[in-house]
Amino acid sequence: MRLKLPRAVALLLTACVLAACQTAAPNSPGKGQAPAGHFANAKEAAFAEDLSRRTFQYFWDTTTADTCLAPDRWPSNPFSSIAATGFALTAYPIGVERGYITRAQAAERTLKCVQYYHDLPQGPDVTGVSGHKGFFYHFLRNDNGHRFGSTELSTVDTSLLLGGILFAQAYFDRDDPRERRIRDLAEAIYRRVDWTFVQRNRTGTQAANLPNSHGITMGWKPERGFETHDWVGYNEGMLVYILAAASPTHPVGRDAWDKGWAADLEKDWGTFYGQEHLQFEPLFGHQYSHVWVDFRGIQDEYMRGKGIDYFENSRRAVLSQRAYGAANPNKWVGYSGDIWGWTASDGPGGIEGKTVNGIERRFMGYSARGASAVRVVDDGTIVPTAAGGSIPFAPEVTLPALLNMKAAYGDKLYSRYGFRDSFNPSFTFADAHSTDGKVYPGFGWIANDHLGIDQGPILAMLENHRSELVWKTMRKSPHIRNGLKKLGFSGGWLEE
Repeated sequence: MRLKLPRAVALLLTACVLAACQTAAPNSPGKGQAPAGHFANAKEAAFAEDLSRRTFQYFWDTTTADTCLAPDRWPSNPFSSIAATGFALTAYPIGVERGYITRAQAAERTLKCVQYYHDLPQGPDVTGVSGHKGFFYHFLRNDNGHRFGSTELSTVDTSLLLGGILFAQAYFDRDDPRERRIRDLAEAIYRRVDWTFVQRNRTGTQAANLPNSHGITMGWKPERGFETHDWVGYNEGMLVYILAAASPTHPVGRDAWDKGWAADLEKDWGTFYGQEHLQFEPLFGHQYSHVWVDFRGIQDEYMRGKGIDYFENSRRAVLSQRAYGAANPNKWVGYSGDIWGWTASDGPGGIEGKTVNGIERRFMGYSARGASAVRVVDDGTIVPTAAGGSIPFAPEVTLPALLNMKAAYGDKLYSRYGFRDSFNPSFTFADAHSTDGKVYPGFGWIANDHLGIDQGPILAMLENHRSELVWKTMRKSPHIRNGLKKLGFSGGWLEE
């Protein structure tokens, strides 16, 4: 089983490598019931509930109860992902509010989880540890939770784990010993993260992609030191900076945001299929931070200048992707305004020399796919979480897309645990022997696995659309509020 590349590195490696790559001009209101007005019809509401239950069950069944080592992917399960664990912790309260499990069951699992991650060994050694300076390695071994292989100490994946941990801290607010212990352990895990260790100007090193950056590096390895790139420019790194700025113990200053992540945002501003917005071709960059932070109506300095917020920016990115799918400029099979969506995902594999609609193609394995005015990285693979993790941004186009995928591909794509990771209607080459999926006659290639980091946004963002559970709960977190305010965000619920 190959390791996944860090998402930003995957973007750099896959950009413009395809023959067809081109650029074209309080809690939920009811148990198991969608609030009125959030769905177009009864069929859509029933589908949303079914998708929610199945995707919740994925996390409940596959995440180990005692250690909370959520699998990076299932059923292959080669190692655990700390980001997937963050999504698992987010799933448990959703299960409570939907009536899938009891609060006591969720609290028991959550307490074991935060206790386990609190106690995992930290240090600068190459092996025998799970993290360093409060951060965790991207992937952990399934048997003991230690670093898997030569994976990096990941700032963004640690932040996604912390998103789930701080959500649990805010949700389990009752005055009983178990819930108090959850809150205390969550606080201890967050407080020990040394964000100054990973900020460039603090470490005296500079990033290859922005020599004068004050930004936060993507990661660190004991064998070679810091990764060569930072979280700068528009990407999924907003949550990294919010948590870093809010730290009660090792905070970064606003310079990390102003001179790092946001220093050169204007280069990412553009128009794609009629939608003017900050560009980032795979939709995970428009989704991940929004799982835990409600960006509606709040703005930093850059967005105040544009007259929109980051939520509206993500909505425009979603609509531009749908328009790209409808136009289908590269003549892939199965694309339309009804079935569309691109983000990081599994794919048929590194296979070249196959012809689709008269064009010789190259197909990719796990890669960051997407479409924007900056670049198009597209090998015909469609990814359900692109629409599923974007439901609140544009429910009028995302929910119908998911329904259409389910109707067209049935239980080959939509399984016991919801949507498999991806499918490629253009890849009909059974003789190519793809290892990560199967070719079905008349349907094309469909992935074998579910991925935790793709399942998580589907469940959480569907619940944010239905009840705003995660958003409302996280508004109570002083760390989220403080981080946003320190970075210059204002307006909306931050003023309440």
